[in-house]
Amino acid sequence: MTIRRLTPDDLDRCAVLAADRGWLPERRKWRLLFDVGEPYGIDAPDGDGLAATNILTRYGADHGVISMVLTASRFDRRGLGRRLMEHVLEQAGDRTVSLYATEFGRPLYERLGFRVVGRTAKHTGVFRGERSGRTRPATEADLGAILELDAEVFGTDRSAPLRRMFSFGEQVRVADGGFGHAWRNDDNVVIGPVVARDEETARALLGDLALEAGGEVRMDLDLAKEGLVAWARGHGMGEPWEVAQMVRHGDLPGDRSRQFTPYMQALG
Repeated sequence: MTIRRLTPDDLDRCAVLAADRGWLPERRKWRLLFDVGEPYGIDAPDGDGLAATNILTRYGADHGVISMVLTASRFDRRGLGRRLMEHVLEQAGDRTVSLYATEFGRPLYERLGFRVVGRTAKHTGVFRGERSGRTRPATEADLGAILELDAEVFGTDRSAPLRRMFSFGEQVRVADGGFGHAWRNDDNVVIGPVVARDEETARALLGDLALEAGGEVRMDLDLAKEGLVAWARGHGMGEPWEVAQMVRHGDLPGDRSRQFTPYMQALG
């Protein structure tokens, strides 16, 4: 069970491991997380690729997010996932740590001290609607205001991934009191983060980003925001797939009422 820090040379092995668990390869997502986070892994004892992975992304001095928690199917129930999680939690120290969990992973996280604080559902579809007229494309000149608003709303420093929005994503849009971002994944365009002063502004950003992207898009929506979920479903966003947001060592920072979609569920 030797745990090591992964390097960019391991990206292909991560994609193979993801495919083994029925995930998309998501190479661009892995690459971003390698840039902004700390990827860890255990090499397969049989010499064939990686047996397990996860990534810790630190925000400021007091928060961290764990993502890409994977164990090769042939090594299930051997304790590799738990050992790797324990290692990453040791690295996080006293930080409040959050993650998104499937029902399969949730029991392990509960044993490690995590608790459920909310539920999010992935909605996919071709968005139907009209442009709001309330948003515009952002430029690099808007980045300072975006970072300031995000720090206020999330209560922590997420500037490392956010500074990559213009290069990583397909579009960034701003509105009075909000901003939104869209990036291309393997099979659709993912909309997030969306930060807004109210739900009306969030709807304008989500809709304009989706219409500009065209084709199938994905929105990860907080199920507690029932009005927004109903609006999205009424505009063609269906087939929800739920996960639990969990936290350990404290509460999530910031104002969750103004957090409408995560950057990616991996990043919160």
